[in-house]
Amino acid sequence: MKTSRLFALPLLLLAQLNVSAQNSTKEKITQVENGLFGTTQIEGEALWTIRERMAYYKVPGLSIAVIQNYRVVWAKGYGFANDSSKTPVTTQTLFQAGSISKSLNAVGILKLVQDKKLDLYADINAYLTDWKFPYDSLSKGKRITMANLLSHSAGLNLQGFGGYLPGKPLPTIVQVLNGEKPANSPRVHSMFEPGLRFQYSGGGTIISQLMVMDITHRNYAEYMKNEVLMPLGMKSSTFAQPPVDVNPALLANAYNMAGNPVPGKFHVYPEQAAAGLWTNPTDLAKYVIEIQLAYAGKSTKVLKQATAKLMLTPYIGGFPGLGVFINKQDGITYFSHPGVDAGFHSNYTASVEGGNGVIVMVNGDNDQLLAEVTNSVAKVYDFKGIFKINVKKVIALPTDRLQTYTGEFELTPQRVLTIFTEDGHLYLRATGETKRELYAQSETRFFLRDLPYELEFLPDTTGKAKLVLYADEGKHDLKRIK
Repeated sequence: MKTSRLFALPLLLLAQLNVSAQNSTKEKITQVENGLFGTTQIEGEALWTIRERMAYYKVPGLSIAVIQNYRVVWAKGYGFANDSSKTPVTTQTLFQAGSISKSLNAVGILKLVQDKKLDLYADINAYLTDWKFPYDSLSKGKRITMANLLSHSAGLNLQGFGGYLPGKPLPTIVQVLNGEKPANSPRVHSMFEPGLRFQYSGGGTIISQLMVMDITHRNYAEYMKNEVLMPLGMKSSTFAQPPVDVNPALLANAYNMAGNPVPGKFHVYPEQAAAGLWTNPTDLAKYVIEIQLAYAGKSTKVLKQATAKLMLTPYIGGFPGLGVFINKQDGITYFSHPGVDAGFHSNYTASVEGGNGVIVMVNGDNDQLLAEVTNSVAKVYDFKGIFKINVKKVIALPTDRLQTYTGEFELTPQRVLTIFTEDGHLYLRATGETKRELYAQSETRFFLRDLPYELEFLPDTTGKAKLVLYADEGKHDLKRIK
């Protein structure tokens, strides 16, 4: 009897510790859910809830995974994968990951480098067979390498892709590269010499996709499934476009900025390496954790330590690594990547060391919600370097004063910034974008909540103020055109 009691005590203690950990996690989930705030917070303003901000931004569904000490401490879905049928978002719901696809593409390519099937620094035309990159005078005799493609330093055009409606003809990768119908994007070509500077190029990523196919003689989605997704344990994810190899009931519908469904439920992206991944935060966490462990020399499921370190080392310009972006804040180095497809936004941010991170995906056309949720997680879990806040005091100005600031100003020859009043508030709208409220911090200086920009209105002889924009660490005088 005494012996059985001795065994029972450790078991009871373990059960109590488990309950305590569960309660702590529940408390932190509640804090995250009720602790959203903008990058800029107004003094005295109450915090927001996830549900409030989803409604505000017209985002039907959201999914999140939080990583701490190299493991997922919790994952959860909110809202609806299909707003019409009220199908809820769960941790299994799949979203289009957009450009996060480039991070997984880099893993697949670095696996080829690791297996000595590809030289990261050789001319890409040495591996391309049916299509060759058309070098011209803009490349100044310099050769493009895979390292250039993965770090966006190849000097190429074509940032992103619009996708195609389900059932419509899809272009081959060669047609995409050549800009030939039915491709809906221009041809991929040089803008300037490779290795000169950072220039984001989804077009360059499509070249890397063709190189994988030419080197392996395999379908791209098949190669990525067998060599990357399955070894990482990402069994729910796929690069297939359209996603024929997963349960269609798990696919989230896409929604535009107004909260309306995207025609066809979602777009199809034959540009798989750049925008074709279907996944969820729980699966993406497996990629994040494995790269963190590989970097620490604790795992080699796909990449060895030296290869993982190569991936997470800035290649050019201080922040682009290979398929990732590197940022150092408060002494902590993070790797990250955002993703945008039609009606989907996503983002992951993870520490290079220590095993922390957060992944957020939505089936709506708004990325500010991602930043707010990420900020809330970072604050609750004390993820230094991710958590950012800028508290500002707002003053009230009379409507007739605000009226003197209205007008149209030239941002570029093709873009106009319109300043207008509505219900006693001052707003701006850039060409092709939604309106944003301007908040007064003085009689002449205003700030935006969701962008790191400030505007200053200075009097001139016409009685209408001229406008100065403070953005990208610079000062820009905007010409009044109306």
